[in-house]
Amino acid sequence: MAKRAKIEENLITEPETKNVIETPAQASKKNIFAKEGELVVDIYETQAEFVVTSAIAGVVINDVDISIEKDMMVIKGDRKDPNQETNKKYLYQECYWGPFSKKVILPENIKSEEASAEMDKGILTIKFPKTEKTSKGKIGVKEA
Repeated sequence: MAKRAKIEENLITEPETKNVIETPAQASKKNIFAKEGELVVDIYETQAEFVVTSAIAGVVINDVDISIEKDMMVIKGDRKDPNQETNKKYLYQECYWGPFSKKVILPENIKSEEASAEMDKGILTIKFPKTEKTSKGKIGVKEA
């Protein structure tokens, strides 16, 4: 029995990482335990709008930051643990507490400067009005 405990102990301890190249599987495993959670979002469009929704219950709207750079929207925030007791021992934990973010690539046909965001019953909704469709066509090539 003692021998088995010794083997498990060796499996748990981290090996030295001098000059070690990570495999993609190892890198992916590290990302699973990243300190920042990722929001889940629904993205859809109507004839007039491009809409992003996310359930972020337990977050005060002042703790949410929405920024837009070029064709990317970033939603960041922090979900505070309502039970911050240090002596608790989780039996099961699925809720994520702490900082979170989500990056969304925006389509070209929106007016990002006219975007609006609102929070209702823990659902964040961000709406972007669409621009008028640009005309598509062919470009003729002249022979030199």
